Amino acid sequence: MRADTRLSLRTDIACALVLALTMTACSGGGAASPDEPRVIVLGFDGMDHEVASRLMQAGRMPNLERLAGMGQFTPLGTSVPPQSPVAWSDFITGMDAGGHGVYDFIHRDPKTMLPYLSTSRAEDPSNILKLGGLCIPLDPGEVQLLRHGTPFWEVLNQHGVDTTVLRMPANYPPSGSATRELSGMGTPDILGTYGTFSFFTTAAEAFEGVDVSGGNVYPVEVRSNVVTGELHGPPNTLYCEPPETKMEFTLYIDPEEPAARLVIGAEERILLQGEWSDWIPIAFDLIPTQTLPAIARFYLRQVRPELELYVTPLNIDPVDPAQPISTPPSYAAELAAATGRFYTQGMPEDTKSLTEGVFSREEFLAQAHITGREIIEQYDYVLGRFEHGLLFYYFGNLDQVSHMMWRPMDPGHPAYDEAVDAPFRSVIEDIYAELDEVVGRTLDSMPEGTTLIVMSDHGFTSWRRSFHLNSWLRDQGYLVVRDPYLKKDPGLFMNVDWARTRAYGLGLNGLYINLRGRERSGIVSANARDLLLEEIEAKLLATLDPTTGQPAVTRVYRRDDYYRDRGYLEIGPDVLVGYAKGTRGSNESALGEVGPDVLTDNTEQWSGDHCMDHETVPGILLTNRKLKKPVTELKNLAAAILAEFGIDTFPPASAAPPGASH
Repeated sequence: MRADTRLSLRTDIACALVLALTMTACSGGGAASPDEPRVIVLGFDGMDHEVASRLMQAGRMPNLERLAGMGQFTPLGTSVPPQSPVAWSDFITGMDAGGHGVYDFIHRDPKTMLPYLSTSRAEDPSNILKLGGLCIPLDPGEVQLLRHGTPFWEVLNQHGVDTTVLRMPANYPPSGSATRELSGMGTPDILGTYGTFSFFTTAAEAFEGVDVSGGNVYPVEVRSNVVTGELHGPPNTLYCEPPETKMEFTLYIDPEEPAARLVIGAEERILLQGEWSDWIPIAFDLIPTQTLPAIARFYLRQVRPELELYVTPLNIDPVDPAQPISTPPSYAAELAAATGRFYTQGMPEDTKSLTEGVFSREEFLAQAHITGREIIEQYDYVLGRFEHGLLFYYFGNLDQVSHMMWRPMDPGHPAYDEAVDAPFRSVIEDIYAELDEVVGRTLDSMPEGTTLIVMSDHGFTSWRRSFHLNSWLRDQGYLVVRDPYLKKDPGLFMNVDWARTRAYGLGLNGLYINLRGRERSGIVSANARDLLLEEIEAKLLATLDPTTGQPAVTRVYRRDDYYRDRGYLEIGPDVLVGYAKGTRGSNESALGEVGPDVLTDNTEQWSGDHCMDHETVPGILLTNRKLKKPVTELKNLAAAILAEFGIDTFPPASAAPPGASH
């Protein structure tokens, strides 16, 4: 028997949230006639219009070229800022961030100045029964989706249209308003993070003193060819003083061959060096008769001379989900029964293992290939069952691999190394070609009369230069640090003197005014705010990159002026910075760090991005016929989809905040 439990949400931004287990009520679609319109939407995250055009002309994407010949192929305007949770929220709701309230991966609480996850929030159970050392929740608590507005598929469902929405980003927990749903980007692992891997090694000293982002390194010893280790689960919150849950495993190393036998619980696997296991079910003990289910894959990286064993983040088990991930709740298990267990973690490609030196490029690509094939194989199953209504299916593999492998396509990148990068030059293009095959199979097998839409949320480009916004604000006199001689800024604004700071940056594109009455230690009056914003805007647009001689910032979006939709403006930054193509806000500044330099070369593995001036990174739109409503940007694509079903108005009046204009 499995017990509901509350899980601790630990993010890479050191922002602690708590996830509660809850079951989301499902809403089935009404009966549909056989001649009901059919629409399939394929969402290719990060597919760039320029790259797709080039590959179509080169003959590498014949099915996209075929699709374009049947209907249309155009750029698709993305969101402001062009970040995935913002873009997909634009698409889902038909509103901009002012209406749906998602401006970044992270927002900030102005009363504490701490960041928090922008798309979901959890609340602890309100009633707890204490029995000795146990704290038994009498209600399941709540996981709340922070995206506002009405999902377009909810309108379809209200009109009796069968809707299948798989892996839609910014939709965790699932809305419960589609006939079938599987949550996507934003779905955590069972630790509550975006993905925390485990790495067991006899050479752990190589990581000594290193803060390994996105994972944990555990030292182990080989004794008589036997290694024991523990997987670390979430705190067991059924106890008033929650202990960490653990699951022991044993690795029996072959004395002669580069192989080992893995034993964990009742499961056993033989792994050769360099081999991945399948998904292995794991059960963390909570209290007698009650366990927390999870799944993981094991990768035996090396047997000798050092033992190295990688374990994926502990994923929610789709066969027995410990958190709500599908509508109806049984749908995740249905998919697993049909195609096998799969990554339920929202962004499964383990980019952190590559950036932290745990994976080589080849190993990262092998892991990314596993995630990509799972999604494609599951799509083939879902497509084979599609008869009518709406099918939306999301493919995120291209986006994550593009982030890590863009440099090999860009000899002008400051970190480009011909010997190191050239062998990987075609990696991204190969994924474009793979997705082109998905389009071909869809065209060849979809029901007659189906409208096929292929779209992406944004494009992609090289990330060559990093702009440290908080450092710029310091140099311009808008932000003051407590200790200007500090060798290493700790981040999270810990070195900021709020009593003398007028503006600060948080997130990849956000700039905030330290406003009196809003921020915890605000000093800028409401009357002075607009003049300060004008001054900052002018200076940002006048900033030149000394390396290129070109503007570092090409657009500045003032929140109150740019967003047409209203209702949740106060959540967002006062200004969104549109960096020049090739320049992106730095990771350090995004988390409240104030470093020594304003502009630096990006020398990280993460070499491609899109969080820039939105006009420089459009997505794509292809259809097999002319749509009834024109589409120029993500915000009006949902309305065009509904128009194919004879529904003329979106978003519905009840979903549009006061002042919305469409």
